[in-house]
Amino acid sequence: MNARIAAAIVAALAWAALLLQLFLSLRLSIDNGNGVAHGLWMYLAYFTVLTNLLVAITATVAARRSDGGRDLQWRGCAVASIVLVGLGYHLLLRNISTPTGLDWLSNALLHYAVPLAALAWWLLLPPRRHITANAPLQWLQWPLLYAVYALIRGAITGFYPYPFIDVPALGITRTLIHCAGLGVAFLALAYLLRALARLRA
Repeated sequence: MNARIAAAIVAALAWAALLLQLFLSLRLSIDNGNGVAHGLWMYLAYFTVLTNLLVAITATVAARRSDGGRDLQWRGCAVASIVLVGLGYHLLLRNISTPTGLDWLSNALLHYAVPLAALAWWLLLPPRRHITANAPLQWLQWPLLYAVYALIRGAITGFYPYPFIDVPALGITRTLIHCAGLGVAFLALAYLLRALARLRA
């Protein structure tokens, strides 16, 4: 498969998912009398949305490069993070609610379609350059930055987007243990993706 076309497909899917969820978030906020700004603020609270945005930007940049972005420096970070989104949702969050209609479609795109497309992009068109052993540790910066962002934001606003980082319900110690556990899971996933890319290459 042409690398630029593959990247363009991933980008289009991610942008479509993001735009649909943005519409739904803004509509919900307006219907509840909270306005557009609040809807956008809530939209940007979620690791799912921010990571889909990272994938969309990464794939868009890749699609514009002559080599299809196969060796784009932060591509591994984007792919590992979005696969974590898919696995995390399926294992931890999918039974919390039962979306219908456009909410179901948005949920399926953000949590399943984009992660699977990004994973296929990685496996079918792996990086051609050697991925260093330290690369997954560098990729870890993205979920760590989100954890800091979510906890600071939650301390200020009182809103925590995920039950496993709900400080008022869990306490800060348990919340940090959950964050550390997710960090370990991310590293395991990142090193697995590194190994698969080396095998494919």
